[in-house]
Amino acid sequence: MHPESFTGQASLVTPTRKRFFIMVLLFITVVINYLDRSNLSIAAPALTSELGIDPVHVGLIFSAFGWTYAAMQIPGGWLVDRVPPRILYTAALLLWSIATVMLGFAASFIALFVLRMAVGALEAPAYPINSRVVTTWFPERERATAIGVYTSGQFVGLAFLTPVLAWLQHAFGGHMVFVATGGVGMVWAVSWYAVYREPKDFKGANAAEIDLIREGGGLVDMQEKAAKAPLSWVDLGIVLSKRKPWGIYLGQFCLNSTLWFFLTWFPTYLVKYRGMDFIKSGLLASLPFLAAFVGVLCSGIFSDWLIRRGASVGFARKLPIIGGLLISTAIIGANYVDSTAWVIAFLAVAFFGNGLASITWSLVSTLAPARLLGLTGGVFNFIGNLSAIATPIVIGFLASGDSFAPAITYIAVLALLGALSYILLVGKVERIELDESPS
Repeated sequence: MHPESFTGQASLVTPTRKRFFIMVLLFITVVINYLDRSNLSIAAPALTSELGIDPVHVGLIFSAFGWTYAAMQIPGGWLVDRVPPRILYTAALLLWSIATVMLGFAASFIALFVLRMAVGALEAPAYPINSRVVTTWFPERERATAIGVYTSGQFVGLAFLTPVLAWLQHAFGGHMVFVATGGVGMVWAVSWYAVYREPKDFKGANAAEIDLIREGGGLVDMQEKAAKAPLSWVDLGIVLSKRKPWGIYLGQFCLNSTLWFFLTWFPTYLVKYRGMDFIKSGLLASLPFLAAFVGVLCSGIFSDWLIRRGASVGFARKLPIIGGLLISTAIIGANYVDSTAWVIAFLAVAFFGNGLASITWSLVSTLAPARLLGLTGGVFNFIGNLSAIATPIVIGFLASGDSFAPAITYIAVLALLGALSYILLVGKVERIELDESPS
């Protein structure tokens, strides 16, 4: 059926809802993605003790993922604009899962560092692919909800599965944490290839649904255009020269700094600096992740509700992001209490704020030039994930004494700077249009 015939039929047929199935696929993928990022934090206290690694070197191991993850964002984003998500996601999932399994057999600082670098490089295209899929499958008015649901995967997986990973570590050793999470990823890679399709190729998605997506601003024809897109360094210059994207680039760096504290140093903070055992820390560590899960779901639903009520896209997207970053500054309260309950409470409030602010990808999909969605997402994730390098290392140095308080203060200050970035740099939210006429 030709696209021209869609419009005539849309009014006569109820649109299918296959796009929500795609949202579930992305959710599961993100759960696996973040388990493979955070598994090291669960295994680290035991592994580093076995190997006799000091806090500075632990920080370096935690940062290894970030070096290659950030470095590969722009090449990964370029690939996203050219390779179909079905193929690219399958390859990335399979390869990073194999590297994760191999971490279970690492027996030295060097091996841990190199394999974490491999995981980082291979996970690089993941979030640009997510953004590309959502922009293809969802109209603007549903996009923040879709992003909120799949982003919640990074928190719900950690909230409910962190205790499981802590138990695995306690019962079988840190090595089993990597083997289990990597094995699940390998199975899911095959599943994604078997199930995912573009909107017009997806069995069961009717013409009315495709028309609904297209009429609402979804780019259902993106793959046809992407295949013809030439490679040009000018494109990189475009996405680096616009003021609006820079507001979200810098904001993402600050937002991710809080996230990477929780993904790396958080269990060590509870065990070493708050005196908890592995099992108790695993259970308590799940509470802030659960709070973040609630925050990100509220964010997407609230943002799309504002749009349906007539608010501008800019206001609806920026309000939860700025509010969430300001709430995240509450983490500093952990420096002024001794009670375990109060420590967890402040951390949970801060991570709720992080979740509330986590629909930042909705601005990427709204601001980016249509044919440069992947590249813009790559630059956005590159700058944002420089925090994956900086935060573990900075915290390692700040926590090298007896107190963790300077590290907590560092995270609070960055959350405040992130809010200011969105307030001062991001203006009217609208897609950047390019002049594609021949010179």
